[in-house]
Amino acid sequence: MINDSHCHFFSTTFFAALSRQRGRGETAEELCRELQWEEPGTLEALAARWVRELDAQGVSRAALIASVPGDEESVAAAVAHAPDRFVGFFMLDPSADNAVERTRTALMQLGLRVVCLFPAMNYVPLHDTRVQHIVEVASASPGTAVFVHCGVLSVGVRKKLGLPSRFDLRLGDPVGVSRLALTFPQVPFIIPHFGAGLLREALMAADTCPNIYLDTSSSNNWIRYTSGLTLEAVFKSALSVVGPSRLLFGTDSSFFPRGWQRSVYEAQKAMISSLGISAAYQAQIFGGNFDRLFPVRT
Repeated sequence: MINDSHCHFFSTTFFAALSRQRGRGETAEELCRELQWEEPGTLEALAARWVRELDAQGVSRAALIASVPGDEESVAAAVAHAPDRFVGFFMLDPSADNAVERTRTALMQLGLRVVCLFPAMNYVPLHDTRVQHIVEVASASPGTAVFVHCGVLSVGVRKKLGLPSRFDLRLGDPVGVSRLALTFPQVPFIIPHFGAGLLREALMAADTCPNIYLDTSSSNNWIRYTSGLTLEAVFKSALSVVGPSRLLFGTDSSFFPRGWQRSVYEAQKAMISSLGISAAYQAQIFGGNFDRLFPVRT
C-alpha cells in the first residue's frame, strides 16, 4: 500500500492567482501553454485525472493541497469526488483578516483536514497570536493536523513564470513548531521535506514533541547545503530520532503530464530498504501512518 502525504492540486483558481500576480491577464489555458502543462479543466475533471493517475501508479490515497490561499473549495470538491482516495489540505495566510473564519469554514463545513502554514511566504512568525488562534480552531476539530513549511522555500512554478519570491526564510524555523506542538499536544504537526535544510532543528523539535511528524516529500535537494550529507544519512537520522511511526512518505507531485513522481518513491523505497528496515516498518512509512492520522471518513 502506498499513500502520498504531499501532492499539490493546481486548480484553475491557482492559475488565476498566478495570473493576477503577473499582471498580464492570462487565462489558465495560456499559462499552461507557456508552462507546457496540461490544463486543469473543471474541478471534477482534475479530480478524476488524479484518480486515474493514482490508479495507474498503484497509489491508494493521497493528500491534495490547495496551493494558494483561498482555494479551499477546489480541494473540497476533489475530496467530495473521491472521499476514499483524497484528504484535503489547504494553504492559509494567517495575516488575512478572515483567516480564523476561513479555517473554521474549511474544517467544519468543507471537510478539509489539514491547515498548511508557510511562515516565510506570509511573513507571520509561528509565535504570532494570529497563528495561535488558527491552531486553536484546528484543535477544536478532531482529526485535524497542522502542516508547517520550514527551511528553504522554493516554488518552481513561480520561477518558471518569472514571479518574484520574496520569502523571509528566518521565519521558517522548525524549533518554533515545537512551541505550538507543546501547547496543543492533541494536534498532529507535520514538517515537510525533513525541515528543508533545517534537519537538525526538525529532529530537535520532533524529539521533544511526540505529536510532530516529518514528511519525506520531494527530491530533498536541500541536502547539498551540508557537505557530504546523503539522503540515506537523512533517513537514518530521522529513523533514529522519531522512528518509523512518525515518518510520512510524500512525493511533492503537482502538475500533469508529469503526474505522480514515481522516481521519488523508488529512490526512497530503495534507500529505506538498504537500511534494513523491516517490511512492517516500511508499511507504516509508506501508508500506515497516513491512514492512522487520516482514516477514511464514511
